[in-house]
Amino acid sequence: MSARLRCVCCALPRRALEHVGLGHHHAATERLRSERHAHTVDLRAAAANGKRERFVFDAAGTEALPGTLVRPEGARAVGDAAANQAYENVGITLDFYAKVFGRDSLDGAGMDVSASVHWGEGFANAMWTGKQMLFGDGDGVRVRGFTHCLDIVAHELTHAVTQHAVRGGLGIVKRKGKLDLAGEAGALNESISDVFASLVKQWHRKQDVKQADWLVGEGVFAPEIGRAVRSLKQPGDDRLTYGGDDQAGDMRGFVPGGDVHANSGIPNRAFYLAATALGGRAWEHAGRIWYDSVPRLKPKATFVDAAHVTSETAARLFGIASREQHAVQAAWQKVGVLPA
Repeated sequence: MSARLRCVCCALPRRALEHVGLGHHHAATERLRSERHAHTVDLRAAAANGKRERFVFDAAGTEALPGTLVRPEGARAVGDAAANQAYENVGITLDFYAKVFGRDSLDGAGMDVSASVHWGEGFANAMWTGKQMLFGDGDGVRVRGFTHCLDIVAHELTHAVTQHAVRGGLGIVKRKGKLDLAGEAGALNESISDVFASLVKQWHRKQDVKQADWLVGEGVFAPEIGRAVRSLKQPGDDRLTYGGDDQAGDMRGFVPGGDVHANSGIPNRAFYLAATALGGRAWEHAGRIWYDSVPRLKPKATFVDAAHVTSETAARLFGIASREQHAVQAAWQKVGVLPA
């Protein structure tokens, strides 16, 4: 993906920010869509041994990136919990992709990964900027930070995987000079990040599909605000997420031109249905199908395109008319993307 097509992808959608009374923070994420900050060190060249490395920086409440380097690869833990959490959770995510799918870092070619903590003053979001991770601290009351939440970190880093896997970017459009995700392709981009966020957490916890909670972002909100950011099992169920969650669980709730975070619930649930139909450890079957399918998606892919691609991938990996292919097709049918 070219530098001019890099996109800023955020952990909390506008709907969630408005729910917690921090909707004004959305303006900062919008601004970041058009601004690109230069790194003060060449991170790609920093790993002399040819292996990908992590670099955690402290932005110290400013909006400058990357900030002061506080924990490079191999360094001991520091006295900053957020820096240590970012370091560990980035590492777990990179290990997942390497050990499960044989992927060498986010780009598949051993790129180094940088992350900046304490970005902005009480900034209530986390994101992949197209170049690096950044984490705000939240207000400490309603939004309790992001670095501690493995699946939020994995969600954002997976945007980088998709960025490098889909030439031209999946669902990326330019609106009034700003980059954004739009349409069904944009919803697929968000869904891919949710799917692999859940898989990273399940893999790390050694959970099968029955043990998994299928939530993304549990613990980001204060308990009185909500439990999690999204549910793959029951999209839009605010008993599991937060009040006002508008995610759709099937095509009856699809909104043409609607928020990609809301429409992403449809492919999210399709993955959940396929994975639970197959049972066992989701990263071994449904996860492999989705992972191998991502590079085959076109920048303007629709839900129907994704259904066909994942079905074809299932047949290629596990055989035509295999239980895996049947599970994938049935999942897309149940959410109304394919005809029953």
